[in-house]
Parts: sequence; structure tokens; C-alpha cells
Amino acid sequence: MNLYEKLVDIQGRLKAPKNQYNSFGKYKYRNCEDILEAVKPLLVEHKLVLTISDDISQDYWEDKNTIFVNATAKITDGTDVVEVKAQAGIDPNRKGMDIAQSFGSSSSYARKYALNGLFLIDDTKDADTTNTHNTVSGGDDDKDWLPDSGGKFDNAKEALKNGYTMNDIRKKYKVSKKVEQLLNQ
Repeated sequence: MNLYEKLVDIQGRLKAPKNQYNSFGKYKYRNCEDILEAVKPLLVEHKLVLTISDDISQDYWEDKNTIFVNATAKITDGTDVVEVKAQAGIDPNRKGMDIAQSFGSSSSYARKYALNGLFLIDDTKDADTTNTHNTVSGGDDDKDWLPDSGGKFDNAKEALKNGYTMNDIRKKYKVSKKVEQLLNQ
């Protein structure tokens, strides 16, 4: 099994439930640590190494100088590498946080979204989840819809290029006709 086959297997089997609870916003969520704990046994099983790193950059955003943390999640079998990047803004003057906490919070956020992209974890409700017409489904109502862009879409497209089928993608996601057409372009 090559790296892409192993990654598709992990993406299909990974369960990282939203075990954290935000009492202020009254919602459940998962953090970076939840994803890492869930994926470790699968990495060991497939003899893969996962690394996460970040770097800081500065750029103009909305007409002001903004600091960003850029996270990179890489998975390798020692030969091939797949990587996904994510970015989060840093507010060094964030109320209630010192500078280290502000950087750490943004780093955790960017790392979580890099992992989400790498392992096809959907943290959002896609607009297609309320659209029940023109769909092609894998049959499981508890699956999320594959979005028409972003890290999950890109990973699915890459998997198709590497010999996987739409049925393989449907093991993880419901796929609308629109998304299927975009994947096949």
C-alpha cells in the first residue's frame, strides 16, 4: 500500500468526535489534541509519521499590517510526503491574553485546520447539507457533504488522480452531483 492508499484509509476510518464544549457559545467542538489522539493509532498501524510545524509571517490584510501563523501538517512513509497548510491571524493585543497566549491560540487554530484538511475532517456545515435535491449519496445519513472547494475537496481530487474511485470518496462523504462533476474535471 502506498502513502496515498494509506492516507485514504485513515481518512475513511478516522473518528475525531467533538468532545469539547464551549459553554459560552453552547456548542461542541474538537481541538488539535483531539484529532492527534484519534489519529495516532492509525499512524502506528500504517507506519506513517505525522509532523506539524508553523512559521510566522507578516502581510497587509484589510489595510493594516497583520501577523499570521502558517501551519503545515505533513504525513510521510519515509519516501513520499503529503502536506496541507493553513493560516490564522494573530492579534498580539487580544484582550485577556498575553503575547505568548495569543500566538499559541492562533498556532493551535491553524494546526487544527491543517489537520482537518489532511484528514478530511469537516468542522463546518456546508450549504449542501440542507440541499436534498440533485444528490448522489453513499447511503449513510450521518456523513457530511463533501464541499466544492478547500482542503477536503483537494484531497478527494488527489485521491481520484491516484486511482481511487467515487465509491471510495463516498465511504467518507456524501457527494452532490455538482461536486462530483467538479472532481471529474
